[in-house]
Amino acid sequence: MAIEIVSSGLATTIQDLGRPGYYHLGIPLSGGMDRLALQAANLLVGNDPGAAVLEAVFMGPQIAFADDRMVAVAGAELPPKVDGEPRETWTSFLVKAGQTLSFDFLKKGARAYIAIGGGIDVPVVLGSRSTYVLGALGGHEGRTLQAGDRLKLGAAAPIKQGRAVATDLRRAPGASVELRVLTGLYWHRVAEQSGRDFFADTWKVAPEADRIGYRFRGGRPLEFEPRTPPFGAGSDPSNIVDACYPYGSIQVPGGSEPIVLHRDAVSGGGYFMLGTVISADMDLIGQLQPHTPVRFAPLDMKSALAARRERKALLSKLHASLG
Repeated sequence: MAIEIVSSGLATTIQDLGRPGYYHLGIPLSGGMDRLALQAANLLVGNDPGAAVLEAVFMGPQIAFADDRMVAVAGAELPPKVDGEPRETWTSFLVKAGQTLSFDFLKKGARAYIAIGGGIDVPVVLGSRSTYVLGALGGHEGRTLQAGDRLKLGAAAPIKQGRAVATDLRRAPGASVELRVLTGLYWHRVAEQSGRDFFADTWKVAPEADRIGYRFRGGRPLEFEPRTPPFGAGSDPSNIVDACYPYGSIQVPGGSEPIVLHRDAVSGGGYFMLGTVISADMDLIGQLQPHTPVRFAPLDMKSALAARRERKALLSKLHASLG
């Protein structure tokens, strides 16, 4: 059976856990910006944790259902409604044939993950159903959804409604956020005092924040150590000879506004990277609204690996709690 997009919201796409293995060819991972929320929504409706879902940004879509399906919404607090009747987030609920799923105004966060029993059955491209809009790849015709789109669904597992994710397993940003950073190969380019200032300052999420990267403003511009520019780097002190970009890497073009690269990021270029946001904190970035205060916090490799283990344990508890 299928669902029909009556209205698409602001920027709704189909996402799963992404297509690893092609970044060296310039094709990014893509997939859900908040991977914990995506998996939670799928588990609530009895799907494989990596099944394809809808990722809605700031504003939810309106969806008509052709048959009975279990649904769950996790991540941002974007309250769902069935034929106008409110439903809980982070909790499974039934939408019957002929009913319409819609959403109230966003209360918290930025991205909501809408899982439907059976998952969204679009073609697999390079091992994933995720949409990479910049490359017109995957998802539904490689683009954001539009009114009138019909999406096939897979076979749904029998599951009860009312299953919920425990409150202590729901990870969402607060009024301010700390992003932990491992400084990188180019940290020596930053003047010592300027490096301390970067971590001491409070930054704010800029309006230019999307699946490619999040820009931050409000902190002091970086000052760089003097150098003789290497061949091919250019005269700007923030430029380097082209290098690979890891996910979460922090560029600072011109030394003024940091950009954290995310799921749809390009794989390399000529801006220096002062460090990388650790993998355990990448989900938080995907839930940040413009103007949210953010602090960057330095940590060492031992602490970063400990944070990764803690996140893995959190995911394990989530999977165990929902069977």
